[in-house]
Amino acid sequence: MISLVRGTVLKTTASTAIIDVGGIGFSVIATPTTLSELRVGQEGTIYTSFVVREESMTLYGFADEDERNTFEILTTVSGIGPKIGLAVLSVHTPDILRTIVERKDIPGLTQVPGIGQKGAQRILLELGNKLGPATSQVEAVAPASASADVVAALVGLGWNEDVAARTVSDVEAEHGAMPVSQTLRVALQKLGGKR
Repeated sequence: MISLVRGTVLKTTASTAIIDVGGIGFSVIATPTTLSELRVGQEGTIYTSFVVREESMTLYGFADEDERNTFEILTTVSGIGPKIGLAVLSVHTPDILRTIVERKDIPGLTQVPGIGQKGAQRILLELGNKLGPATSQVEAVAPASASADVVAALVGLGWNEDVAARTVSDVEAEHGAMPVSQTLRVALQKLGGKR
């Protein structure tokens, strides 16, 4: 199992990073928040989960061990594959997810693309207390504005600062205040592949 990749960041996109480890370029699929912390040309470290399927072998990357462990627990839930597991962590931090599970907050889970009402109920039932207690009191419902952090993350991913600021402003006008990860995800969808 490959549990960590450390090396020079060769490239980042909205969903992947390529990291040079001893002359081998590892392609790692990660959340926008994790990718925003990487800088091309600098050393980066990503905690990884190596998922082997009949047709593919894929590395999924995370900012820390807690994110990776949460992903691995999420993907034990029936009907939750790596794609949905990553989507959950793109919208919610592990601690916010623990709070959602503790509160049995179905609307909190349905914020994740690909999870409907029934899916959310199943996830809450199957996760039970597997994630453990939340380590801090987090407010999953009314997050503070995340605009400065999201603009910085978009600039780090290669967008022009003016374009990033305008896009984040548009996202907040349309959707209101959201967590950093969710604001970043919506902004990336809005920007598409434009640089």
